[in-house]
Amino acid sequence: MERDLLRVLLTEKDIQTRIKELGREITRDYVGRRLHLVSVLKGSVTFLTDLMRAIDLPLTIDFMAVSSYGQGVKTSGVVQVIKDLSDPLEGKDVLIVEDVLDTGLTLTYITELLQAKDAASIKVCALLNKPGRRHPSVTIAPDYEGFVIPDEFVVGYGLDYAELYRNLPYIGVLDPRVYKA
Repeated sequence: MERDLLRVLLTEKDIQTRIKELGREITRDYVGRRLHLVSVLKGSVTFLTDLMRAIDLPLTIDFMAVSSYGQGVKTSGVVQVIKDLSDPLEGKDVLIVEDVLDTGLTLTYITELLQAKDAASIKVCALLNKPGRRHPSVTIAPDYEGFVIPDEFVVGYGLDYAELYRNLPYIGVLDPRVYKA
């Protein structure tokens, strides 16, 4: 798998250090509140597991799965809900845990969908932020962000290409020859 990468963008140590910092920030901001983490599957599940252990508060979690990429490397712009939440959001402080904030179209859709479920508040924690890819009509920004990265296709630490590379402990830039073949 490593031969398919151009370079390592973020080491395992970089990622874990930043997640601990995010955990402290979130803990501070949500003291005394009912925090509910919503993981956007599948890419953010690795981030969710490390982040929730770094948050020193009682919390609950839920999962939703959406798709706008299919097997490609660019979003189609059409969001499909594959798995909706299991638990009601009414009165909960929701923190959406996302792997990459890219065009922002999918996250905008998810946020609007969750706002209709009567949550007390909704914020976003994105491990990676690619502002260079943001769609011109999108105004969403993460409330908590791990790293701002360039517009390159990245894999590892839960992020995939065609369901592969998720198990890498770091984040690397995928060689275009892999997905242009």
